[in-house]
Amino acid sequence: MTNPAGSMISLVKNFVSRKGAAPVSLSVLIVDDEEAICRFVERVLSDAGYKTAMAGSGPEAIEVAAKLESMDLLVTDVMMPKMLGDELARRLRQDQPSLKVLYLTGYSDSLFKEKVTLWEDEAYLDKPCTIKSLLQAVSILLFGSLEKPAAAGLGAR
Repeated sequence: MTNPAGSMISLVKNFVSRKGAAPVSLSVLIVDDEEAICRFVERVLSDAGYKTAMAGSGPEAIEVAAKLESMDLLVTDVMMPKMLGDELARRLRQDQPSLKVLYLTGYSDSLFKEKVTLWEDEAYLDKPCTIKSLLQAVSILLFGSLEKPAAAGLGAR
C-alpha cells in the first residue's frame, strides 16, 4: 500500500525540479473553509518554494493579511460562509490593487453567475484539482507562463 502524502510530496518535487523552484520572496495567502483543501494547497505551494499563510474564512483572511509583509497571490475558495471569495479579493485589493487571485471552486457555474468577468490578474481552478494544475495556474498568474524565472530575483517586487 502506498502512502498518499509521500506520493504527493514526490509529485511536487518532481514537477518543481523540472520547472524550477519559485522565487523565495513570493508569498501566497490560502483561504478555504474546508481544512483539507487548505492543507493540500498549502503543502503543494510550500513544497514548491512559496511562502504561505492560511485562513479558514474571509474575515480571518483579512486579519492574517494585515500581519503579512507582502502578498503576491490570494488563493481562495469562491463559496464560503461569512464572505464570498470575490468579496474577500475586493477588500484585500483596496490595500494592494496589484494582488493576483486564483479562485478555487467546486461551483464554477455559480462563479460566473455572481462574477460575470474575471479580471486580468484573476483565474479560476475547479476543485478538486491536481498538483500539476494548481502549480501551473499559480505559475501562469505570477509569471505569465508555465515556466518560472530561473533566477529568484525575477519574481521579486
